[in-house]
This record gives sequence, C-alpha cells and structure tokens, in this order.
Amino acid sequence: MKKILFLHGFYASGQCVPALALRHSFEGRAEVLTPDLPMHPKEAIEFIRGLIECEKPDLLVGNSCGSFYAQMLASTTGIPALLGNPHFQMTEFLRQRIGDHQYKSPRKDGKQDFTINEALIEEFAELEATQFNNCNPNYKDRVWGLFGEHDTLAHFEPLFLEHYNHSFHFPGGHTPTAEEVHTWYMPLAEKMLVDYLPLK
Repeated sequence: MKKILFLHGFYASGQCVPALALRHSFEGRAEVLTPDLPMHPKEAIEFIRGLIECEKPDLLVGNSCGSFYAQMLASTTGIPALLGNPHFQMTEFLRQRIGDHQYKSPRKDGKQDFTINEALIEEFAELEATQFNNCNPNYKDRVWGLFGEHDTLAHFEPLFLEHYNHSFHFPGGHTPTAEEVHTWYMPLAEKMLVDYLPLK
C-alpha cells in the first residue's frame, strides 16, 4: 500500500479537517500519516526528516506552512509533493500575529496554547532565505501546486511557478473543507502516486 505524509498548517494539527479528510479519502487504498508538527520550523524540519527516514512515504502533501516544509524536503529527499496553498513568507504571516494563540484543532500532547514572538519569526526568516536553494531542475515536474481561488492569506502562485511547472486551482479558500480535499486534493495526490516514484 502506498504511503502519504500530510503536513498541516501553522495553526493546525494532525487532527485538522484536511488531514482527516485525506485519510478518509484514501481509506483502503493508501496509508495517510498525519502527525502533529513542532511549532518551531527547524525542529519541524528535523522531525519530518526523521519520519521520512522511518516511514519512507511515497508522497508529501502539505497545506500552507506544511507546504513550505514539503517544498524544501521534496527538493532534498526526491519525494514528490503536492503543495496546497503554500505560504512561502511565513515571517509576513507571523509578524501580524505576535502574541498568544490557540491551535484550531486538538494536538495529541494536549497543549493547545502557543506564543508567536520575534525569536520564532527569526527562525522562519532563516529558512525562508534559503527555501529554494536546493531546487533541482530535474524535479520541476515532481512538485505540484494547488491554489484556492478565494485564498485571502497566501498568494504565492507566481513564486511557485518560478521553480515548478504544474499549477492547479480549486474554488476554495486557504484551508480546504473536507469536500474540497476529496474533490481536488485527492485526485491530484492519486495521480502523483501513479506517475511518480520517490527518487532513492
């Protein structure tokens, strides 16, 4: 059975609506891993690398900040990736939200509160500066972008197309509903599983 690793957005968790919908859409056809990601980006990248090494997924699927991570990891691991509404400038997003917040879906460790501060923003800034450094011209067809036509938070399709070839649209917002995941994310992910194998 094929294996998909889903990487959620910044305010989300492995129990968010897109994660659960993707698992449900592929039930019986592919295993969908939906872990909770660490809040700090370098820690998140290392956590995901460890999962990739252990689980050897066939495809990465991300949403928002999770797509930011997926793009960087696809470039270095050779695993194809579907980037849903990628947010390539997380510093811009976070600077407008400094302070205390809560995750929008439950996390397994029970910790729902977190704080956005300058130190966290600086961590993201370091990764942002180098996020496309490892792009391989031979992988331009192996990373696909899916962009919501009513997304009010991330508008990075032009930047995506500077590096990759395949861009798709769906009539939704930044965080897809369960129905949108089933209608738009799932068919593209399914096609990528058939068309591309991870490069070992």
